[in-house]
Amino acid sequence: MELCRKKGLFYPDILFENIYEITPEFLREQNIKGILLDLDNTIAPYEIERPTEEMNAWFSGLQQAGIRLAFVSNNHGERVTRFNHAWGIPQFCKAKKPSPKGMRLALRQLGLKPEETVSLGDQIFTDCIASHRAGLRFFLVPPIRDKKSLFFRTKRFLERPFVRTFRHYRRYLSRTEST
Repeated sequence: MELCRKKGLFYPDILFENIYEITPEFLREQNIKGILLDLDNTIAPYEIERPTEEMNAWFSGLQQAGIRLAFVSNNHGERVTRFNHAWGIPQFCKAKKPSPKGMRLALRQLGLKPEETVSLGDQIFTDCIASHRAGLRFFLVPPIRDKKSLFFRTKRFLERPFVRTFRHYRRYLSRTEST
C-alpha cells in the first residue's frame, strides 16, 4: 500500500497491490463505511464470470464488518449481473465514467456521504476522475490482466506518468518524513 498526499483529479489517494490488501480494519481506521467497486480488471479479469472463493471471502468479510458495497461499472448489465448473481450487491452499469453520475447514484442508494465512501478501480482516466468528480477518495489497484487492444495499451501508456509521479512523490515523502 502506498499513500499519496498529492491531490488532483488524476491522482489516487492510495495505491494497493491488490484488493485483498483492503481490509475491514483498515477501512474502519479511515472511517470508511462504503466502497464503490469497479468490476473488470479491478475485482476480476474480464473472462471470469463468477467470483472465486477468495473474492467471496473478501466480499463476505467486508459485508460482515458493515461495509456497504456497490458496483459502478462501465460494462453492460449482463456482465455485472452474472458476476454479482450470488451477492446481489447494488449495481450501476454503463456508468459512463469519468462521469460522476453513476457514483452519485450509488451513494444515494447506499445512503452514504462522499466523505465516508471510497471508490476502487484500476484506471486513472475513468475510475479515478469519476471518483474525484463525485467528491470521493480513490483507491487504485494495478489491472489484474490488461486487454491488449491498441486503445487499452494507449490508455495505460498515458496513465503511466501519473502512477509514476504518485510513486516518486510517495518515496520523496518517505525520505523527508524519516529525517
